[in-house]
Amino acid sequence: MYRTCFGLLFLAILVPEAKAESGLASYYSYGNRGRTGELTCAHRTRPFGSMVRVTHGSRSIVCKVNDRGPFIRGRVIDLSVSAARALGMMQSGVVRVSLD
Repeated sequence: MYRTCFGLLFLAILVPEAKAESGLASYYSYGNRGRTGELTCAHRTRPFGSMVRVTHGSRSIVCKVNDRGPFIRGRVIDLSVSAARALGMMQSGVVRVSLD
């Protein structure tokens, strides 16, 4: 019993909890990161290869972190053109989103 509880506690410490964030998102078309059409993004701290759910209004996508950024104060994520198109933010350029 103690071994099982200790194992679960140890596992809970090792697995970082994903934090929900909200803020501004922009999109980028430079660098040709990833394949054309892939839903990818740049985030400052999330590990490369991790998946992030991005929600804007009633639309939500899951994109893969493959770059670092954004480097503009107040922005929490940069999306690929494909991801921005899927969220419906191409006209606005910068929109408020939430991340999970």
